[in-house]
Amino acid sequence: MILKLDHIYKDYIQGKMVVPVLKDVSLHVEEGEYVAIMGPSGSGKSTLMNIVGCLDRPTSGTYELAGQNVLNQDDKAMAHIRLHNLGFVFQNFQLLPRQSALENVCLPLVYAGVKKKERVARASEALTRVGLEERMYFKPTQLSGGQKQRVAIARAMVNRPKILLADEPTGALDSKSSTQLMELFEQLNREGVTIIMITHAPEIAAYAKRVVDIFDGEISERKGDSDEG
Repeated sequence: MILKLDHIYKDYIQGKMVVPVLKDVSLHVEEGEYVAIMGPSGSGKSTLMNIVGCLDRPTSGTYELAGQNVLNQDDKAMAHIRLHNLGFVFQNFQLLPRQSALENVCLPLVYAGVKKKERVARASEALTRVGLEERMYFKPTQLSGGQKQRVAIARAMVNRPKILLADEPTGALDSKSSTQLMELFEQLNREGVTIIMITHAPEIAAYAKRVVDIFDGEISERKGDSDEG
């Protein structure tokens, strides 16, 4: 089991009111799984992703990532866990506009203290893996939306994380680019990458092998459409 969330609650304080966002959420993910988390706006899916991504802490509950108790760690240790275990793909790419694709992909390796020669080699390999070997020195303004998201995936994968977290990864893409991106996710998953993806789109969730619905801070499970037939 690569990820174990048990009895997670998350409350926010607004004035004198306690606002519950996650209510007794438990989620277990095996290594190599491909899980979609679906829910409408305000359902708690982004809060859940922030907790999975070690960007936020729950009010109560337990969280184990790759056998490590995450919630016992201080902020510095949490940042280390995040850097070495998790890769992030966001809806709006979050690329540095003045840096080339290669320089953007190198960034996590800079934070990890990897030497320049190895950084460039690993970033080049990651960009080749997502089909951008001929676009390495292009800046984001010279790339299409689909290509920008591929750079973001290469950056997410360059540290060889245990889990790829994708938050609405097709939200800023047209339908053709979305399909190409989902095919890339399927390829990465076949190669053994564990993927947890947030989406509100049923046609995107259908690519996952497992679908978890979240509504009003509570989750329920169903089989992904790709399991049928």
